Amino acid sequence: MTIYTRPQSPNSWHYRELNQKNPGLDHLSNGLISLVEAGHPVVAGSADLQYSNGLNRFAQRYPDRYVGFGISEQNMVSAAAGIATTGMMPYVATFASFLGLLTCEQIRMDVAYCALPVRLIGHHTGISMGFYGTSHHATEDIGTMRSIADLTVVSTADGPQLEAAIRASADHDRPIYFRTGRGREPDLYDPSQPFVFGKAIEHARGEEVTVIACGLSVHPAVQSARRLNGEGRSVGVLDMATVKPLDRDAILEAASRSKVILTIEEHNILGGLGAAVAEVLAEEGSPARLVRHGIRDEYALIAPPTHLYAHYRLDEAGIESVIREIIG
Repeated sequence: MTIYTRPQSPNSWHYRELNQKNPGLDHLSNGLISLVEAGHPVVAGSADLQYSNGLNRFAQRYPDRYVGFGISEQNMVSAAAGIATTGMMPYVATFASFLGLLTCEQIRMDVAYCALPVRLIGHHTGISMGFYGTSHHATEDIGTMRSIADLTVVSTADGPQLEAAIRASADHDRPIYFRTGRGREPDLYDPSQPFVFGKAIEHARGEEVTVIACGLSVHPAVQSARRLNGEGRSVGVLDMATVKPLDRDAILEAASRSKVILTIEEHNILGGLGAAVAEVLAEEGSPARLVRHGIRDEYALIAPPTHLYAHYRLDEAGIESVIREIIG
């Protein structure tokens, strides 16, 4: 199913959906603008989605630093690699389903293999494009991207965390794949909160269960843990925003005091965050039980995102029910 219909009428359903306000993604432009103001040689580009990812604000502010690539994602990534060889810092963005899958070879060969500091922003991740169908669901991109050598993988929980991570990337000399939502996630962080690559963020400590989540799953996990802890349970939460490299110390410390480690991700449980955590626990011989929660090796259904989050138990009520089942 394609969503690119030409010409697009301002009254068309596709146009309204793609170009409606996504406030969380304004933070992408905020972060890039702050880098330019700090003197960094930033350039940005998008594959005909500047209104969906908020880069239109950056383009209006710095038109000579923005490239509109049209619907040519693979060309965009290769061009970004070329731009990086000139000493510039390219940030390119498109739907995660296209960036993490369609452009995989360009990311591997042109960017990561050449160790170029290209920043790749995959937005509308997971099942957040619900009714657009399988072609627009991104439930395999973590597995694909984390298997590429020398590529950092970051899954942000909200817009402010994305902005902080964008600012922190100025001092990161390797390529990065950023995975972020559709810009309508509730804010959990403040953009002034420093982002440190490779470090988990602890929201609570628990002895019964420690939830390790990333991306959209973090906020509902935190809310669920607060309610359960208010009932006298002991549930911890770690935001594993950097999926690669993992914060192994945080995982092992949580496993040393919790009976169960529960990973939650808006992604296939094969190859994603849960698989990465399983590798650490297995290699270190941890006695903690691991439960992986997410999309269970299937193509997600087609429905509005809110319906899908409820169906796959990735909303607050669903995550809370999963935790309750574990602590029994």
